[in-house]
Amino acid sequence: MSYLKFDKSLLINLEKSLTKEMLRTNRSGAYSVTTIVDCNTRKYHGLLVVPIPEFDHENHVLLSSLDETVIQHGAEFNMGIHKYQGDNYSPKGHKYIREFNIETVACTTYRVGGVVFSRERVFISHENRILIKYTLLESQSPTILRLKPFLAFRSVNKLSHKNDFINKEYKEIENGIVTCLYPGYPCLNMQFSKQVDFIFEPDWYNGIEYFREQERGYEYQEDLYVPGYFEFPMKKGESVIFSAGVEEGKPTQFKAMYQEEISKRTSRLDFYNCLKNAGQQFYNKIDDGHYIMAGYPWFKCRARDQFISLPGISLSVGNTDLFEKVMSTAIKAMNDFMDGKENVSQIHEIEKPDVLLWFIWTIQQYAAESSLEQAAQKYGKIAMKIIAYIRKQSHPNLFLHDNGLLHTNGHDTPATWMNGEAWGKPTNPRSGYIVEINALWYNALKFVSTIARASKDDYEADVMDYQSEIAKQFFVRTFWNGTYLYDCVEGDFKDQEVRPNMIFAVSLPYSPLEKSQQKSIVDITTKELLTAKGLRSLSPKSGYYKPEYKGNEIERSYAYHNGTVWPWLTGAFAEAYLKIHKTSGLSFLERMTIGFESEMSELCIGTLNELFDGNPPFKGHGAISFAMNVAGILRTVRLLKSYEEKIHIAKLVEKN
Repeated sequence: MSYLKFDKSLLINLEKSLTKEMLRTNRSGAYSVTTIVDCNTRKYHGLLVVPIPEFDHENHVLLSSLDETVIQHGAEFNMGIHKYQGDNYSPKGHKYIREFNIETVACTTYRVGGVVFSRERVFISHENRILIKYTLLESQSPTILRLKPFLAFRSVNKLSHKNDFINKEYKEIENGIVTCLYPGYPCLNMQFSKQVDFIFEPDWYNGIEYFREQERGYEYQEDLYVPGYFEFPMKKGESVIFSAGVEEGKPTQFKAMYQEEISKRTSRLDFYNCLKNAGQQFYNKIDDGHYIMAGYPWFKCRARDQFISLPGISLSVGNTDLFEKVMSTAIKAMNDFMDGKENVSQIHEIEKPDVLLWFIWTIQQYAAESSLEQAAQKYGKIAMKIIAYIRKQSHPNLFLHDNGLLHTNGHDTPATWMNGEAWGKPTNPRSGYIVEINALWYNALKFVSTIARASKDDYEADVMDYQSEIAKQFFVRTFWNGTYLYDCVEGDFKDQEVRPNMIFAVSLPYSPLEKSQQKSIVDITTKELLTAKGLRSLSPKSGYYKPEYKGNEIERSYAYHNGTVWPWLTGAFAEAYLKIHKTSGLSFLERMTIGFESEMSELCIGTLNELFDGNPPFKGHGAISFAMNVAGILRTVRLLKSYEEKIHIAKLVEKN
């Protein structure tokens, strides 16, 4: 029985089914995403959405959707569904759906009278090609299947409108056609694994609406071009594969390509495998570079997100090879940045002040999974270079003061992960001495000193140990208020808001705090910030608390980090909690992770979205699949398993 299975009663209820989305990526920047009933609700939705680097850094929707029609005895039954003005849906193909499941591939089963057919889809890895497999499961009479492609050829940030500039020409290729609507775009090749008829019947479908964009206050009406339709007979038990790609394919190979792609997939048999599969979808190979995407459908590779996400997505699931590939690309980019060279990689925001410190934390996670010696051998040189770079005051927005702490200007541009902006300014202007930056700095000094000793550089190790002691003393003097830590300190200003950033001063392997101080922070975090979906970005006791992520773009920006819940912080909280409560805290944390399992069948199926409301029922929002969140929960699961293994081993030793 499938772990992610939805029956007719849910699927025909559009109020529920339209909130559930499914995502497939090719691990090279392209993706396919829509709702589980195949009604697009966002401008980012589409069956084939690809990057076009010759144009810009955005993705572009080529094939928006594909309507299927079953024809028997001259009667037509259209399986498509689109939203039009006035909350009108036409056609209403969702009423024919009997089941949707997504164990290995997304599979939808339809029933029309005596006809039962299934539709399965896969995205070919590292190729801009989607394959859709149609199988006629039951039929008592001759059956014809008609497929009508809806074309967009536009950026995911724009919408298509009826115009006279469109190129309606097409060319017949093997078992299909190739067409290109506008100059500069790649051609769209639509082909089948068998011979089909194409009927050229060009038309515009006007006024298709995306209510998700309407909710966000953006333009939401689009006109899509349909060049005609494909038609072919099917026999009971027969399967036919449709291919849409930017290059012409070989129809005789479609079935083999389909099977080969399925063999690579991780079946979503449980919560862990869903997260593991979701993590793999963030991997992005571009030319010779290896990256981790921050999220889908609109995020690119962002340096901070990549380094926070990488250990969970790779090391926590035993994929050391992926870790090393991504780090190889990242090291070159980090070296170029520190050497003042142009960033030619696809890693964005590498100049952010906390990125270098998260990078060292990433190496630290590798050392914990392998060994200190191996980490020193592979990453010791870059780690020590980063420490030296910061000590030499070379970073444009990271200044080492005489008190051993790092000072950052966050008034004009967001300096940390709390990066919301409105009217060109940070909505949370965290500036001065920022708590997690300095916790990361102390941790980096202590860790890299061990790297230096492993590399037989005792002098540098002694210098870093000395610096870390100064940083430790002034960290406590600067941030500790007797109960918890100030979020940031600048001059006479001390931000007393209870925020989750202080948890890193406890969770990091090296903490500048005493045990009693650590416990106090864990206690107040548990009391005021912990929810079933992660940690709140601000305590409900604050006058600035905004628990609901809603409204226009400006309103959402101010709510972004002022009360919303972020799952990725769960990993740090779990580490901190176990530091204080040891194995007695396991059952509590295990119950906490249960709150995420229900999300596998909500919003984007099999993954975790970006953020949640701060109050029950903790409604999800933002990017439909977010790397830091998936990675954070994978790290939490791995952490809990490691503790359980230690308990098991201890019991065996005691027994013997």
